[in-house]
Amino acid sequence: MSRILFLNPNKWGRGITTIWIASHSALLKKNGHDVELFDSTFYKEWSDHELQFNTKNKQYKDSDYYKKIKFNEISIFKDLQKKIDEFDPEIIFWSALSSHIHGEGEYVNIEHGYNLLKNLNYKGILVAGGIQVTANVEKVFKLFNKIDIFIRGESEFVLLEIANQINNDDFKSKINGIAYKGSNNDIIKNKPQDIISNLDNIPIYDYEIFDKQVFFRPYNGEVINAIDYEFSRGCIYTCSYCVETVIQKYYGFEETSKKGALIASKKYLRNKSAKRIYDELKIYKEKLGIELVRCQDTNFLTINPKVLRELENLMINKPLNIKLYIETRPEGINEKSVNLLKNLGVDGVGMGIELSGEEFRESELNRFANQNKIINAFKLLRENQINRTSYNIIGLPNQTEDSILNTIEFNKLLDPDNITVAFYSPYLGTNEQKKSTKLDYFKDYEKNVDGQLRSVSSGKLLSVKQLNYYKENFVNLVRH
Repeated sequence: MSRILFLNPNKWGRGITTIWIASHSALLKKNGHDVELFDSTFYKEWSDHELQFNTKNKQYKDSDYYKKIKFNEISIFKDLQKKIDEFDPEIIFWSALSSHIHGEGEYVNIEHGYNLLKNLNYKGILVAGGIQVTANVEKVFKLFNKIDIFIRGESEFVLLEIANQINNDDFKSKINGIAYKGSNNDIIKNKPQDIISNLDNIPIYDYEIFDKQVFFRPYNGEVINAIDYEFSRGCIYTCSYCVETVIQKYYGFEETSKKGALIASKKYLRNKSAKRIYDELKIYKEKLGIELVRCQDTNFLTINPKVLRELENLMINKPLNIKLYIETRPEGINEKSVNLLKNLGVDGVGMGIELSGEEFRESELNRFANQNKIINAFKLLRENQINRTSYNIIGLPNQTEDSILNTIEFNKLLDPDNITVAFYSPYLGTNEQKKSTKLDYFKDYEKNVDGQLRSVSSGKLLSVKQLNYYKENFVNLVRH
């Protein structure tokens, strides 16, 4: 049995039930390992207070969230050192793929976790994974050189192998999916592990590992108990700015259609069974009092239709009374799919608009979404009383101020219930990151990336000052 300490280096200052923590913990505990979690979320000195920032700019509605939670005034570094001394972990692990909630800061976890640990004392080995590692392990090795093992791709079963074999000589050479330093200080990359084709093979996710106040979630002006959850992994699309393409390439899925769809998508897109989803949600409702499930699936309506129909029947026969918030693409919204969403208990739908220019989306972003279908999707959801959130991006390479103004006008036409706007983030390994680097748009694109809180742009068409203005005023400009 190994002792594994998970580190959640969340800097947002609001609860996120990071999916990889729940999935990895469940598998390790089932196999007899001892797992504990150090969660940085509510350390006052560490937090960037994302909720305050995005409430002030009207992206979120006012709530009494801060009356529900309590921040820790103690030094996070002293507390983490104390945890390490008391638990004495053989492995310290952070940053991993799940449904890669990069919008909630998962992408930059590797950097934040490293900054917490690099000056502390510990005996165990440091292990980390995630998008950056999967995209370019050589670059990440240079940035975070104290990390002993990097896991590329999905890491649940790889971490289990490390925990099982850590006391064996030369165990690193026998585990697929990892990278590590050799005796000559060179980087050794083992061959990729198999993709997890059956998500039901991961035990029921362990959300009880989280502190109770992590479940509090501001949602449309209320504060309710919520979890982040995944029905599926993968996406059939290959948008040039999306981290999904990094995972696709790692597992050898690169052939695409002219309309930006993955040709072998059926092998790449995987989901849990309907019964497994239903049983899990029932447990979370009964044990944790969960009222809202924030589905982090990249595109909910591309999940296997048979599974969604089976789940629909289960929900109709024995309702769970849980709200779902999903993300999908507008072209999947029609009378039939909206009826399905209502039966599943979907309360809100988030859809990527990105920007208003259809030609720009297609030529620059490899994203093919018809303007009329976007308009019809927002209209149809409103008619069926399902909340609609538009996702917008500012600061893309080659994007002009006129493009932002046109996107604001397009949002006026759509009239969403909620509006979010993110700074473009140059995710390592994506085609958009490679293009933006060639255009000299970003100097230190690997560091401190957070599309909700800051722009790291050095582009010529839009200054950071302009981008900050539109981030702060986007919603007000749409509404007024």
